[in-house]
Amino acid sequence: MQENRRNFLKLGATSAAVGVLGQAAAADTEAPQVGAIAPLAAKLGLRLVTFSPGPQDKPRVGVVFDDGQVIDVGAEAKRQKVKLTFDPDSMLSLIDSGDQGLVQVHALAERTALLRIMRPTVNHVRLLSPIPRPRANIYAVGWNYLDHFEEGKAARVDRVVTEYPANPVFFTKGVNTMNGPFDTIPFDASNSTQVDWEAELAVVIGRGGRNIKEEQAMNHVFGYAVYNDTTARDVQQKRHGGQWFKGKSLDGYGPMGPWIVTAAGLNLDDARVISRVNGVEKQNASYKQMYFKIPRVIAELSRGMTLEAGDIITTGTPSGVGFSRKPPEFMKPGDVMETEVTGIGIIRNVIKAES
Repeated sequence: MQENRRNFLKLGATSAAVGVLGQAAAADTEAPQVGAIAPLAAKLGLRLVTFSPGPQDKPRVGVVFDDGQVIDVGAEAKRQKVKLTFDPDSMLSLIDSGDQGLVQVHALAERTALLRIMRPTVNHVRLLSPIPRPRANIYAVGWNYLDHFEEGKAARVDRVVTEYPANPVFFTKGVNTMNGPFDTIPFDASNSTQVDWEAELAVVIGRGGRNIKEEQAMNHVFGYAVYNDTTARDVQQKRHGGQWFKGKSLDGYGPMGPWIVTAAGLNLDDARVISRVNGVEKQNASYKQMYFKIPRVIAELSRGMTLEAGDIITTGTPSGVGFSRKPPEFMKPGDVMETEVTGIGIIRNVIKAES
């Protein structure tokens, strides 16, 4: 079963037509949210979005082509008279459906691509977080880049940990941190004035399990997304006994997107994690620089603890965060935080003062 799932996620035959449409969509006339779309690894996999076609429309699941056109999975299923095994308005339902649901989406997208019908582009719909409301807290890995651990030593209030841990460091972020890839991040100066950036690669679990073996861990991955573990440093370090949870769990402090690239669509070894603030690059590191790679993270996290389909794991941030800079740098209202994972895409969030 595990090998079957992994092999399916590597399928290229059905996705070849999905990756290439004959003509690009007409130029967008509105200010774009999404710029150039990163190519999928060897044209494998899918870009899966949660989107709303219009302001009054409910969210639904879509597929994004290379030229930016968006397929409404539910609408296409009705048009093609396909009975889906999942709710097309819910990414979590698609993930729960396993291989059967992904096979249906691949086939729908392939047939739609062959029709060459012009559809709305990503810049003419509203993109939400791919999983707008996680079922449980987001799992996060701390200090997963050696340079980030070292850069924070002098700046951290808590000096208890001075040597790099032998096992991954885990914490969680509350579900209300989830934010859209192009939505604003609230800034409340009465609560925090030290809002910091942390670019990360997010992993979405496709098949749950407990005591998952490291060598089998990648069979449990549904896909990947861009994530920013936005953090209120003054809350994190100076209040609540220095415990991380509250400072990392303010509402909206976890933008994610712009889509989920299914597991076959990203070559991890080529992925780089990048952040920019107001166009100035702050972080840039490769997946290869992660100390604990994804298989180890999944294996350690699942030891004695069940992971479920749809769980989100953020894999740590590189060096270059604001609080460890000299002098420290923090974001303020009006600043634009841009987070990129090469091979997936870019999310862009404006810091906005709360009225």
